[in-house]
Amino acid sequence: MQGSQPLNTSSQGGRLRSRHLLAGLALALGLTGLAQAEDLPKITFCTNWFAEAEHGGFYQALATGLYKKAGLDVSIKMGGPQVNGLQLLGAGVCDFFMGYPMQDIVAASHGLPVVTVATSFQKDPQVIIAHQGVKSLADLKGKPILVSQSANTTWWPWLENTFGFTQSQERPYTFSVAPFLHDKNLSQQGYIGSEPLMIEKGGETPKVFLMADYGWPAYAETIDTTQAMIARHPQWVAAFVKASMEGWQSYLADPTPGNKLIVEADPKETPEQLEFSMKMMKKYQLVTGGDAASEGIGIMTDKRWKEMFDFMVHNKMMPADFDYKKVYDLQFIKPLKLLPTAADTH
Repeated sequence: MQGSQPLNTSSQGGRLRSRHLLAGLALALGLTGLAQAEDLPKITFCTNWFAEAEHGGFYQALATGLYKKAGLDVSIKMGGPQVNGLQLLGAGVCDFFMGYPMQDIVAASHGLPVVTVATSFQKDPQVIIAHQGVKSLADLKGKPILVSQSANTTWWPWLENTFGFTQSQERPYTFSVAPFLHDKNLSQQGYIGSEPLMIEKGGETPKVFLMADYGWPAYAETIDTTQAMIARHPQWVAAFVKASMEGWQSYLADPTPGNKLIVEADPKETPEQLEFSMKMMKKYQLVTGGDAASEGIGIMTDKRWKEMFDFMVHNKMMPADFDYKKVYDLQFIKPLKLLPTAADTH
């Protein structure tokens, strides 16, 4: 017993020293991990509106750690009706912006070095909402429609060409459904996942026309950045695009983490609204339809960009000799091929 005691004491001391060494190593590793986290490039993504389900993939990527896993420290900055995100992008306030193709082309023609690198929606969620009894968009020719000013540089000329609408029909849209509910002669613009629910809660079942299903070619909720970002940090762009599209796939499967951040950012977003928006996104396959079904979530094509640009040229919104191909870059989204799953569409 006495002979074994020194060995026992030595063993205990060795264990204590080992524990101290392990604790020190763990602390060092922890500090190293902290330093690495703090050293991640800080990226600001600016959205085009207040936080909502239509932004869900980005909030999901933030909530589930997909951006951190991709090596980025991302923060999301909400937009709103008085916020010009393209100006913020050009000024360096945003590293990425949630854009719209036609507006991007116009901005690029005025010298803003904006480049679109992926899209959230294959179909623009923009709709025209009418009262019951209206059977088609063509029925609204000559009748008053509430629209925002931005419509004149995007989809309104398409309505004029396709259905014979005129600017004399336009009435100012104030982002309220109250005028529509009080006047049976009015129709209005809206998003498929937003205004229809507001109108239903107001006591009426609206007639909704998704313009994308009638031939409107625009993508929506695109990821825009600058030529400088692509030139200096292509790995950041690739990482942000990949994590964002993974975020969309995750959000469509289970939106709970993303919705929590959305409500924190905008407490006016109710569970009912979020659920309705998700239902509409899946029903109309905004994220997963079109080319995304075979080429992957976020995909863009040369064919669609040419179609959008040709529309703008036809409507004298852009000169035919403008090099629209500099406004988009497929190198970051094309190789991903993140195909939708059954959970993404049902």
